[in-house]
Amino acid sequence: MKYFTKAWYEEMQVAGFLVLPETEEDWQEELDYYREEGKDLRELNLRNLADMRESLMRYLPETFHPYIYDGTLVTEYPTPELRMLVNRWERDYERRMEELSDQYQQDFESIKVELPPNAVELVDNGLHDAVVRSVERPSEDRLVLTLDCSGGFYYFTDVRFTFEGVTYSDIPADFKGAWWLCDEIYKTEDGFDLHTLFDSPMTETVIRARDVKIEPRKMPLMRRLQTWYRRR
Repeated sequence: MKYFTKAWYEEMQVAGFLVLPETEEDWQEELDYYREEGKDLRELNLRNLADMRESLMRYLPETFHPYIYDGTLVTEYPTPELRMLVNRWERDYERRMEELSDQYQQDFESIKVELPPNAVELVDNGLHDAVVRSVERPSEDRLVLTLDCSGGFYYFTDVRFTFEGVTYSDIPADFKGAWWLCDEIYKTEDGFDLHTLFDSPMTETVIRARDVKIEPRKMPLMRRLQTWYRRR
């Protein structure tokens, strides 16, 4: 992937981790809440910090490192110096991410009319949070990817995507349960390259195909009801 890579996703997690309390009152209220629940907020935050340490050290400037080493990034109300560092990094991060998104969108719009209509539908409708149910290769040049899109943003049911004229694919056969995070599409001489970033496991994949057939499947009644209740 050129734009929405593993590194892009890891840095997004860092940005989500750097959420500071707005006021000392907010910080104290959160400490009190966890204490009443029989939990130690500082201890919980330190565990989360340990899980994120590698990414924090990789994507944050060295000026953050003392706060990471001693844990004060998450165990104390932020000093004015730390807040300034976080605000500065966040502004730079948001600018870079906006530029990245704009550049990809420009690239996509420039090739959109040359792509197969169904390939455009696939990326336009968005498959974020779809879950892989099965991967099949009925023939050398066909790949069938069935996704559970009930927790996504568009189809809300299982969808069968049949890629035709496949000349390359590195999607593992045993990929059930992987989560579709984001995708990029590029024009080839006789079709398209679909690059996808999955989670669980974190994997970047490529499907090179001539076209794709999209078939929403009828969801069983019980799953339709479960999906409806989750969305209320």
